[in-house]
Order: sequence, then structure tokens, then C-alpha cells
Amino acid sequence: MAFPCVDKIEQRTQKFLQQSIDGGPEPAYSNPVSGYKVYHHNKPFLMDHGGVLPSLDIAYETWGELNEDKSNVILLHTGLSASSHAKSHPDNPAPGWWEKFIGPGLAIDTNRFHVICTNVIGGCYGSTGPSSIDPKDGKPYATRFPIVTINDMVRAQFEMLNSMGIHKLYASVGASMGGMQSLAASALFPDRVGRVVSISAAARSHPYSIALRFTQRQALMADPNWNKGFYYDGVPPHSGMKIAREIATISYRSGPEWEQRFGRKRSQPMTTPSLCADFLIETYLDHQGERFCLQYDPNSLLYVSKAMDMFDLSASVREQISQRREANWKRVLAGQGTSAPANAATPPEEQDQDQQQQQVAACSTDDVKQQSKSSEAGSAGKETGGSQAAAASAKEQLEDLVKGVSGLRDIPTLVLGIQSDILFPVWQQKEVADCLRESGNKNVTYYELDSMYGHDAFLLEIINVGSAVKGHLELRG
Repeated sequence: MAFPCVDKIEQRTQKFLQQSIDGGPEPAYSNPVSGYKVYHHNKPFLMDHGGVLPSLDIAYETWGELNEDKSNVILLHTGLSASSHAKSHPDNPAPGWWEKFIGPGLAIDTNRFHVICTNVIGGCYGSTGPSSIDPKDGKPYATRFPIVTINDMVRAQFEMLNSMGIHKLYASVGASMGGMQSLAASALFPDRVGRVVSISAAARSHPYSIALRFTQRQALMADPNWNKGFYYDGVPPHSGMKIAREIATISYRSGPEWEQRFGRKRSQPMTTPSLCADFLIETYLDHQGERFCLQYDPNSLLYVSKAMDMFDLSASVREQISQRREANWKRVLAGQGTSAPANAATPPEEQDQDQQQQQVAACSTDDVKQQSKSSEAGSAGKETGGSQAAAASAKEQLEDLVKGVSGLRDIPTLVLGIQSDILFPVWQQKEVADCLRESGNKNVTYYELDSMYGHDAFLLEIINVGSAVKGHLELRG
């Protein structure tokens, strides 16, 4: 039996090995985009979980004219793997990821608005991320890069806005992870956001979406070429990256669409079934994985997807982060925080055997302690009927979330969900809208779109999604 799918992976590995021998570079992740501008932040930037970047870059692109008082700015936030190239322009005429939504008379009307879109920090399309060079040693950060959050991404964006003299946004707009950023922007800077658009997003990640992203990261990290993130001078983990993208693609679209497009059809029905891609749905997933596996930095996928998992606007979570940041700022001001966090990874080749044994021992000890705590919690739960085993009741969690979004009570907000979305299901969109209303926001518009395209509908439903966005942006008030 032939295994062309396995052969293709091996051929790609051999190609990278030869490039490494010849001194060729790793994939240039900026290749899919060009013509972007770069904001350079030349001061230490504190991250939510304690890491500090000595400086950072943000890639951004703009469309439409900025008015005299700089009051017509729309900040457009990207999804997980998107670049700043949302729309074509003279410096890059290639179609952008929201090409048909931005332009004169379109959903985001460039006759009225000045649109700014950035590549997030942690990404790989011009903004500082794991593939960027660490100024300390001239090598890529890799997994020495500090853990990044959605809030970190937004704070970096607002540092850029400060440098531009933009003090208030007309609107913050985003879908998927971009919707998370849009909500975060209004929560962090309520006085600087005029209105909000959140499409197919959430105010907090739910377990199913966390599980999907965790599985993707595990597939990527299981690739032996990942090398704990230090692969930039060798073979990238293209096989694990391909599988990760295939898993993600399953969550981006819907069953009804695939029933209609593919059904149970095989690509070559008259041949003997293959263990490689055989059904049309399999060939589709294989194609998506092939397209993506060398277009995006695997470490960026790890970091940015983890940021999505951690996102939670609940008041208690925000307070914990605030307290942590306050303590860490003292460390920064004391001159001790101008590098990556203490728990950053060390390249495998720089670890001696004793270090590795200590790490294994520490992990084992932590596991034992965690198991002990879990056992104690389980016993306590049995003794109290389970009432104290859970962190909080569903009602208490909702009250916590309502309190966390209370700063948005004066910001007109559009929340839009897709009924066939399994990654960010419509109940999460309804939760956002309900919590905003409960917090006192009397200007919340909520839509559910009946579309077969699942999560990706925000990219494909030009008329329906575009009309909702346009209507919200053009509301007076």
C-alpha cells in the first residue's frame, strides 16, 4: 500500500534538512504580508504574567483618511492567525482577510472612517513574537518568549495609539479572538472606546474551546522537530503544525456545510480505499493543513491560542491580574524586570543532565502535590455534599462576569453570533449581551445569524455580517 501523505511529510523534512546544510533560513513568516508599517515601542513592556519585553514592534496597516481631530478611528482586531493585512492597498494590492468588508460604502466605510489593523504581539507577521530576535543574544526568543494575554495585546495596541495622538476610538471591532480583543479594549480603556463590535467571540473561554486548542498544541508539541520551541535553525515542526490546523479547521466550519459540500464522497471512488486522504472531506482538511503548516510560526500558534484560553473578563480574574501587575511593576521599577520571566524555557542544547533531572523531579513533585490537593478537595466535597468542591455556582460566576463588564455600561455594543458555530457557540454571544445589559448597558444590539458556515461565517457572510456592522457603526449617539 502506498502512503503519499507520509511521503510528502518526509520529503518536506528532507528539504528543510538540505536547506539547513546549505545555510538557508527557516520559513519567512512575513512572506504572506508586505507593505505594513511598524510601530516601535522602545520601553520595557510588562506582560500580565510577569514577563517583560525590553521593547516591542507592532505591524499595522491603515485605510481611509484620519480626520483633523482624530475622532474617526476604528481599531480592527484580528483572529488568531491573521496578519494586519485586512484590506488591499497600494503598498500591498493582494486581497486582505476582510477585503469585502472594508472600503468606500462598505461595512466599514473608508469614506468616513480611518481604519487601523494590527498584527498582535505574540504573532509572526511583523509584530514581536517568539520568532523575533531577543536583543540579549541575537537569537529568536522561541519559548523564552513570555506568556502573552489578550490584555497584553490590547495594551500594546493602545501604546501605539498613544504614539499617534489618538485618544479615543470611534469603535473597536473584531471577530473570533478579535472580538475578545474588542471587548478587552473597552474593559481596559472604557473612556477611550466609543462603541464595540464583537462577532463570534466570548467574554470568557469555555471548556470545549479550550480543549480544542489544547489538542492542537499537543499535536504540534509532539512533533519531534518542535524541540521545545527551539527549531529556528533547523526543521520546523511542519507535521505537527499541519495536524493542528486540520483539528482547528474542523472547529471553524459546520457539519451541515460539509454534508452539502462533501457528503460521503470519495476523491477516487473506483480505487481501493487509502489510509491517507480518501474521502473528499479528508482531502479538504489535508489541503487546509498543507496550506497553513509553513505560513504561520508554530510557536506563535502555541502562545496566541493559549492567550485565548486564558481570556476571562470576570471581575475576580481581572482583580487577580491587577494585583499581579502591581507587584511586578515594583520589580520592573527596581530594575529587575527587563528580561523574560524566570520560568522561560532554556534551549535543550544548553541544559545539562542535572538541570533536566531537576526539572523532571520538580514536575513530579508538583504532580504529587496537585494530586494530593485534588484528593483533599474530593474528600472535602464528599463531606459537604459537593457544595464546596466547585469554585462557584453558575449564578455566582455570572454575577462575577456582570461585575467584570460593568465598565462597558455606557458603550453602545453590537454582539453577533452564528447559530452553527461550535467554537464560539451562540450561547456565549447571548451571555455577553445579557451580562452587558445586566450591568446597566441600555444600548446592546444582539443578533444571531442562521448560517451554515459555522465560525468562519464572519469571513464569508458579507451581506448579513456586513449589514449588521455597518448599521451599528452608523448609529448616531
